[in-house]
Amino acid sequence: PQYLLFGPSSVHVGAYPFYPFFMNVHTEAVQAALAKYKERKMPMPSKRRSVLVHSSVETYTPPDTSSASEDEGSLRRQGRITSTPFQSHSNVEPWLNRVIQGSSTSSSASSTSSHPGGKPAAASNTFPCHSYISTDNHSAPPDVTTGLVEHLHHERPQLASVRGVPRGYNSSILETADGVPVNSRVSSKIQQLLNTLKRPKRPPLKEFFVDDFEELLEVQQPDPNQPKPEGNQMSVLKGEPLGVVTNWPPSLLAALQRWGTTQPKSPCLTALDTTGKAIYTLTYGKLWSRSLKLAYTLLNKLTTRNEPLLKPGDRVALVFPNSDPVMFMVAFYGCLLAELIPVPIEVPLTRKDAGSQQIGFLLGSCGVTLALTTDACQKGLPKAQTGEVVTFKGWPRLIWFVIDGKHLAKPAKDWHPQVRDASAEIAYIEYKTSKEGSTVGITISHASMLAHCHALTQACGYSEAETLTNVLDFKRDAGLWHGVLTSVMNRMHVISIPYALMKVNPLSWIQKVCSYKARVAVVKSRDMHWSLLAQRDQRDVSLSSLRMLIVADGANPWSISSCDAFLNVFQSRGLRPEVICPCASSSEALTVAIRRPPELGGPPPGKAVLSMNCLSFGVIRVDTEEKLSILTVQDVGQIMPGANVCVVKVDGTPYLCKADEVGEICVNSGATGMAYFGLLGITKNVFEAIPVTATGVPVSDQPFTRTGLLGFVGPDYLVFVVGKLDGLMTVSGRRHNADDVVATALAVEPMKFVYRGRIAVFSVTVLHDDRIVLVAEQRPDASEEDSFQWMSRVLQAIDSIHQVGVYCLALVPANTLPKAPLGGIHVSETKQRFLEGALHPCNVLMCPHTCVTNLPKPRQKQPDVGPASMIVGNLVAGKRIAQASGRDVTQLEDNDQARKVMQFLYLADVLQWRAQTTPDHPLFLLLNSKGTVTSTASCIQLHKRAERVAVALMEKGRLNVGDHVALVYPPGVDLIATFYGCLYAGCIPITVRPPHPQNLATTLPTVKMIVEVSKSACILTTQVIMKLLKSKEAAAAVDIKTWPTILDTDDMPKKKLANIFRPASPDMLAYLDFSVSTTGILAGVKMSHAATSALCRSIKLQCELYPSRQIAICLDPYCGLGFALWCLCSVYSGHQSILVPPLELESNVSLWLSAVSQYKVRVTFCSYSVMEMCTKGLGTQTDMLRVINLSCVRTCMVVAEERPRITLTQSFSKLFKDLGLSARAVSTTFGCRVNVAICLQGTAGPDPTTVYVDMRALRHDRVRLVERGSPHSLPLMESGKILPGVKVIIAHTETKGPLGDSHLGEIWVSSPHNATGYYTVYGEEALHADHFTARLSFGDTQTIWARTGYLGFLRRTELTDASGERHDALYVVGSLDETLELRGMRYHPIDIETSVIRAHKSIAECAVFTWTNLLVVVVELEGSEQEALDLVALVTNVVLEEHYLIVGVVVIVDPGVIPINSRGEKQRMHLRDGFLADQLDPIYVAYNM
Repeated sequence: PQYLLFGPSSVHVGAYPFYPFFMNVHTEAVQAALAKYKERKMPMPSKRRSVLVHSSVETYTPPDTSSASEDEGSLRRQGRITSTPFQSHSNVEPWLNRVIQGSSTSSSASSTSSHPGGKPAAASNTFPCHSYISTDNHSAPPDVTTGLVEHLHHERPQLASVRGVPRGYNSSILETADGVPVNSRVSSKIQQLLNTLKRPKRPPLKEFFVDDFEELLEVQQPDPNQPKPEGNQMSVLKGEPLGVVTNWPPSLLAALQRWGTTQPKSPCLTALDTTGKAIYTLTYGKLWSRSLKLAYTLLNKLTTRNEPLLKPGDRVALVFPNSDPVMFMVAFYGCLLAELIPVPIEVPLTRKDAGSQQIGFLLGSCGVTLALTTDACQKGLPKAQTGEVVTFKGWPRLIWFVIDGKHLAKPAKDWHPQVRDASAEIAYIEYKTSKEGSTVGITISHASMLAHCHALTQACGYSEAETLTNVLDFKRDAGLWHGVLTSVMNRMHVISIPYALMKVNPLSWIQKVCSYKARVAVVKSRDMHWSLLAQRDQRDVSLSSLRMLIVADGANPWSISSCDAFLNVFQSRGLRPEVICPCASSSEALTVAIRRPPELGGPPPGKAVLSMNCLSFGVIRVDTEEKLSILTVQDVGQIMPGANVCVVKVDGTPYLCKADEVGEICVNSGATGMAYFGLLGITKNVFEAIPVTATGVPVSDQPFTRTGLLGFVGPDYLVFVVGKLDGLMTVSGRRHNADDVVATALAVEPMKFVYRGRIAVFSVTVLHDDRIVLVAEQRPDASEEDSFQWMSRVLQAIDSIHQVGVYCLALVPANTLPKAPLGGIHVSETKQRFLEGALHPCNVLMCPHTCVTNLPKPRQKQPDVGPASMIVGNLVAGKRIAQASGRDVTQLEDNDQARKVMQFLYLADVLQWRAQTTPDHPLFLLLNSKGTVTSTASCIQLHKRAERVAVALMEKGRLNVGDHVALVYPPGVDLIATFYGCLYAGCIPITVRPPHPQNLATTLPTVKMIVEVSKSACILTTQVIMKLLKSKEAAAAVDIKTWPTILDTDDMPKKKLANIFRPASPDMLAYLDFSVSTTGILAGVKMSHAATSALCRSIKLQCELYPSRQIAICLDPYCGLGFALWCLCSVYSGHQSILVPPLELESNVSLWLSAVSQYKVRVTFCSYSVMEMCTKGLGTQTDMLRVINLSCVRTCMVVAEERPRITLTQSFSKLFKDLGLSARAVSTTFGCRVNVAICLQGTAGPDPTTVYVDMRALRHDRVRLVERGSPHSLPLMESGKILPGVKVIIAHTETKGPLGDSHLGEIWVSSPHNATGYYTVYGEEALHADHFTARLSFGDTQTIWARTGYLGFLRRTELTDASGERHDALYVVGSLDETLELRGMRYHPIDIETSVIRAHKSIAECAVFTWTNLLVVVVELEGSEQEALDLVALVTNVVLEEHYLIVGVVVIVDPGVIPINSRGEKQRMHLRDGFLADQLDPIYVAYNM
């Protein structure tokens, strides 16, 4: 045929590259391919130094100069942050030092001074960083990943409410125009990454969408120009007939009996020790007599309960080391004589051998109960305490029987084994590990075994008493077929070379061929290659005696270069070119083809130079012009005598291939395996294939066996193999062979980079396509730069030569990949470890941007439907407009006292009234960490203390009405008393969390910031804090000279206030509430007297609070609902509040629950941080908590400004159910800056409901309810009941029109307790005016609403509320400011984070943000640092699979680095700023290409 050009196998002349199996051609191709890429600047991953000192298993200690330079700065993690730049030449950038020392702040009023891990906040965990003032400084450059320019102009301007740059900063040092710190290494790397990603990619596949929901992933559309096979359909190839041999024995055992009795002195097998000395020669007589003894012993001397242990047909495991062929041979033939079925397996060395569990599964399924072994081997096996061999993981219980002479019995005189003719009964079982890692047993019958020996004898021209040198594993495959079975058939003498000897002396096999004048040698390419590396030492060897050098792995892509190079060197030492005989075999079909020497009638050898691109489409084309992308293959000779062979399509029905098409080779002969033991289904598929012609007509009535080899038949009926089914990787419809990719990687300079050529290539399925993963062991002395450079080159070489992207390239320390029995790599185990995150690489490069081309199309926003048509659309669809409201507040209370309270407009009046009517009624109890009450306040005590404070403010502070006062107190009664003191004096209080004494550098600037921004004229505090504010340490963090007046309230004179201030109108300002949003914006809101009273009334009604009630509060008292519950509600409703400062839980986790139990509290409030501490800290101690009884709790509310954390609340409920906590008790609240209390479960009304929504629809701003457990479902819990007096509506984020029931939009709220506006320095009220005074664009355009900035939806439920109406549930999805706009869709960070946390057990916490449209994932690693790099691939995979997003950067940090505020919310923007300013001290940063 014209389409193939073949020439005689030419010999490459020239220096042989000393590297495994590599052809010069290929190396040249790789070099040429790399020359096309000028060394690209890819961002190099950065790694903490401690991670660099991965030593290999051989405890190799890298020299000091290895991978990181000395000027790197030691890693200090306490106190100040030291940046640890990676590149060897950079010091800590000067600007960074300035930032670190300059005044700066982490989060603000609501930031916690310690992470809820129980550690006092280490300064390194909260970043000194200018976050809250830079929310939109980092304005993102255009999107390079999708080619869309994102519209960043949100309806809600993302300007921070505060633009104050703390003093000590020179803002020009920090930022360029687009907010990138000038010198930040992270940013420059991201810039490099963006530049790399901007390069034109391969054209993406044709993408499409059906409806926004069904984001269909791309289905590969075949390229119309791809090569197609054009030849004729092939016909079945028939081998030469099996010759008739006159005295051919009727079975293999008959041959053994014949030689054992007629030629007992004839040598059968010579075993060598590791020095190459012959230690024992087994003669045919000895083999026969010892096999008989063993057979007799097995059948007659092993009993269990007086029954023989074994009966004919039972399976027996053969466990023999590679160094003991003699014992193995005796055991094998002994079993055959006893009619037992040997199952040869590897010697298990440890309980955790690669693949050992699967071997155990095979033994179990074969019903093996007995293992034969040698004395020496048995002694070396791991033992249990009892002295018995341990039971290996996944193995059945085995009896170990040692077959050394002294344990065998002499057969009785009258006992003779039956030497039957070869039958279809099973003779032995050979194990094989599949691509997935499962181990199967292939059964070989006596007849097949005999036929195979016959075919091999004929094909190889074996004659009686020839000498053969065997370097292969004698337990299976060609080593067994030639060295144990066919050799006995022909009374040959086998010299067995153990693997251990080859390791010490790679030339040993050549020396043995020479000294024993062996006619035949059976080797692998590796053995030829090793001997080449060592051949210089030996001048006097001769290979002239060889008539056949059988290359057992002749089907590998690298065998040709080994053969050529070997011949090149040894031709001068008597090796004749025609002696080299590559062969192809498979466990299922045994030997498939073998090259014959000319004297046995073989045609001249062939060689094909094929186009790699055409091969990937399964088409054979000789490559003439493109010299880069080629595969050179040699033939593996002709098919076996007596066999029929055809090539069929790989997938689906086995249609015959065309002549120029690659397919799977199938064999029909009497010499193939029979079945997979015990596995009927796959047996039928593999051993009983019926190939059919294009019209569907079977080619034969005989079944064929699939060999798992991919290839074609060339001229002269020579068989060519181009790959194996096990190594096949189908990437977007094109087929690539793992071995070819390995070959390319090994040809990349510096070739010595890979330790001993140990590379594994496999594919993993991510997002409905195979992705190629390459794992290599790196040399122990490789530096980081070497590794990174080699990795970049490998990617480019594979891209050029195979036109396929590598998804993940991982380097592991030398000697750490799981090994196959004779030194190779156990690929399926490597893949398993990769997927489980247990590979522990020391370097990783992921390229999802280049490989993943089947993402759904970015969503194109439809031209918006106007608000009017939306309403009409909803009406037509029968949907109501989504609005809901709480109960009416005007409904009067049932008792006089309560009515009386309702008449007061001001809280100060309520306190005075309570001090007169119920002076001794206790309002507050404060507990310390031991649970003892440290201070209390009754109505009169509180009133008197407030008076004293008011006097001090006027006399000592000389303050005027309307002045602002900052209250800097720890949680306690002082805070409450000073708050009312300010109201009495007519001043405006602002509560501020005190700075943390161990962490002034990060917490004090926040205090300073709030004091300045709120324009406080005075600070009230305790003596201790006052000293702290003026201390030397404080001076290092802020300018202490600019504090306003500081007064301590510890011992104030007892003075009566002349007159208590009364505001002119309820709309006057009562207090300011400052808090930091999760996006890092510091926002103070104004609360009027009217709003303050309305808030208290609403909570009182919802929770049914009366003076006789007690509630327990474990919240921070500085802002939001926490402040209201702590300082306002008790005074208004008269109930007693048990105050539990959350900080005290760090020394006593059970404090809050003990208090709830001790005081039999019905209503309690906590934060997520508190709930998490209880769940984690008490999870294991529920027994010790038996004294706690939570059955009294009717409602436990989590105060939150986010989507309810269902998993946390559920695990809390489940955990404390045993302590009496009702399943219905736990619920959440919802508030935000514009209204601190919108929803709160309260004591009456239906339980909170949970719905499941489709996460994909949510990305398109739609709500689609689905069943629990359906794919992509996300549970959302209602955020409590809407409070009395509160009205809620859902509005479209852009058109501001009202939306229908179950539609996602922004939650707008109207209520008497809305805040009246932001309080800001620079008069930016205009920007935020519409947050507080928004109107709908259609429908009810009169009502004034406040915009919460949260997305959510309302849904009318079947439940009825207290008033008998159907209950409307409000579901909060997340903050608009937090959402990530990627690929035109809206993502909520928490959803991506939830997926990531599930990806690996060592991921403690995760936070995501975007930077220049790259998704950055920060992961806290709770485990050893060597696991850090395992996470990179797992994180990338899970985000692709579940969210269709490509992760740009993966940052792995220590636990506690992700900053969290007092409500337990992640401060993602602080984290982003800390990352960009290089302040996270990450363990590893991976930039995905």
